[in-house]
Amino acid sequence: MILKYFELNKYNLKNNKYFLLYGNNQGLIQDIIDKNLKPNLPQNIFKYEEAEILKNIDNFKQNIFNKSFFESEKLLIINRITDKSLEIIISILSSKLDDLYLILLSDSLEKKSKIRNYFEKEKDTICIPIYDDNLQTLNSIVINFMKKNNINISKQVINTLVERAMGDRINLQNELSKIENFTLNKKKIDMTDILKITNLSENYSISELVDNCLSKNKSKILKILNENNFNSEDCIIILRTFLIKLKRLIKLHEDLISNNENIEVTVSSFKPPIFWKDKEIVKKQIRSFNYKETKELIEKANDVELLVKKNPLNSLNFTTDFVMSHAI
Repeated sequence: MILKYFELNKYNLKNNKYFLLYGNNQGLIQDIIDKNLKPNLPQNIFKYEEAEILKNIDNFKQNIFNKSFFESEKLLIINRITDKSLEIIISILSSKLDDLYLILLSDSLEKKSKIRNYFEKEKDTICIPIYDDNLQTLNSIVINFMKKNNINISKQVINTLVERAMGDRINLQNELSKIENFTLNKKKIDMTDILKITNLSENYSISELVDNCLSKNKSKILKILNENNFNSEDCIIILRTFLIKLKRLIKLHEDLISNNENIEVTVSSFKPPIFWKDKEIVKKQIRSFNYKETKELIEKANDVELLVKKNPLNSLNFTTDFVMSHAI
């Protein structure tokens, strides 16, 4: 069954156990899980990456079907799900384990995706497609946050927050959280405050780093790396920025086909609109990486993010190697 994410509040989800959410908007996906799904689901949570499951399917199944695993209700969350796991998921759902609840997450699933079609058609499963936030939605998030916290802020500051968040709801919410802590005893903030308390200036350098990597400008990449003292905490932001821009590049390549390979028309008509000063470098990115290469790069970025999370002490080396390996 398909449900629209903006209509979830109309439905009683208490009797539903199996969910598939797919889309590039990780911030919105997390909001839906936290606000719409988790309140009705077990708090005993087990998280897996699909890659981990596929490396040892027998061990995963043994854990799932082991009776001791279900001494209490469990919520199973599987990230980056693809059609590779369809048979495994069907075997779990077919077993009708009373105490198992399931959330599957995927960045992008095409119409022909088998696991997407399965969750759309089965009556006991719910499929929720998630779409990117537009500028209006992100502006509304900032405005509502400021109203809720009685903070006075100019339109210029709102635009800067939204622009520098690079269309990522998670980035935006992280910065708003910092603003909330900063303004406990201050109810008016200006641009100087914003640049002081957020990572916006650093994120801008990160955005430039990724843009130049995707346009294969090695000299500019080296300049940015030398001028910015990136640390291990920046690595996740760098990789997330890669994923945001790579997913946009995938959409651009898809639009390019419908626009008869006309790059100018594709970039100018893209939704959400590409900021005017970014248009030239985006055109270079389209020429630098084709659709297949972009797909492969998304997989590599996801793999590096897993490495970084498992080996934080080496995170900067992993991330720098990833950046430089795709700069030429």
